[in-house]
Amino acid sequence: MVPKAELHCHIEGAAAPDLVIAQARKYGADTTAFIRDGSFVWSDFTSFLAAYDFSADLFRDEEDYARLADHYLTSLARDGCIYSEVFTSPDHARRAGLSPQAYTNALGEGMERARAKTGIEGRMIVTGVRHFGVESVEAAARFAARCGHRLVTGFGMAGEERFGEVEDYVRAFEIAREAGLGITVHAGELAGWESVDAALTHIRPSRIGHGVRAIENPDLVKRIADAGVVLEVCPVSNIELKVFPDFAAHPFPKLRAAGCKVTLNSDDPPYFWTTLKREYDVAAEHFGLSTKELAAVTRTALDAAFVDRKTRAELIARADRMAAAKA
Repeated sequence: MVPKAELHCHIEGAAAPDLVIAQARKYGADTTAFIRDGSFVWSDFTSFLAAYDFSADLFRDEEDYARLADHYLTSLARDGCIYSEVFTSPDHARRAGLSPQAYTNALGEGMERARAKTGIEGRMIVTGVRHFGVESVEAAARFAARCGHRLVTGFGMAGEERFGEVEDYVRAFEIAREAGLGITVHAGELAGWESVDAALTHIRPSRIGHGVRAIENPDLVKRIADAGVVLEVCPVSNIELKVFPDFAAHPFPKLRAAGCKVTLNSDDPPYFWTTLKREYDVAAEHFGLSTKELAAVTRTALDAAFVDRKTRAELIARADRMAAAKA
């Protein structure tokens, strides 16, 4: 089995339909508008958000969140994933009636349960929601900086990337950087190459969430490659959200050929009818990557992971053993 690692997944968006149905039974909710035949149902971005919000609202207490993290990381491990980073949201915690600390502790508990069963390592990236405004994102950064949870190792920003100006959020990222957290930011998904350029200029992240629209500007692609910025690419999500019409049009191969560091990720997997395994299968089938090249993509992810040197070395050694066994 090809070793796998994931850097870009929203934990609320990782809740599988069977888990959401179980949560709905717990809280007496009706899922028929959003789940049919064991699959999420949506037709456009608005209905996607409705399904997402409905499901996220069914995770309300600490055990719910622990179960969510355990369920997702355990499923990843079954498919050969040895490392998972998930985006967490203090804003979701507050909506659920939990403090961000209680929410984070619960997700951490779920990660530890999955690790005890499968050996998978997990980390959390606290994220601010861009369209909630500057003050909200800075509050998320302050929480990330002070929460003290050993599995919180990064900070990022998600949400509507066409809202506001990137430079308005610089202070939030300075707060996180000063606390020693890894930095990533969503850019170049629904907005064009200018979004990626602004993120690189003002935020100076080591990683970009998505970043695929950079392909629209060859000079920017070269800048990304020269700087060694890692792109958290989510191919199936990009197709389902119509960022690109099909896999033949997807820029993953061109970005990789240009020397950009690219990784494979599932974003909000059940909503896009995907898994991390499927992302790797897509890269093999549609982008022509060999087993050895897929293992190299995993190595790129592990090199870019927000972990300490000892953990990174252990993960790389484990991936090498898996790849050797596969060969």
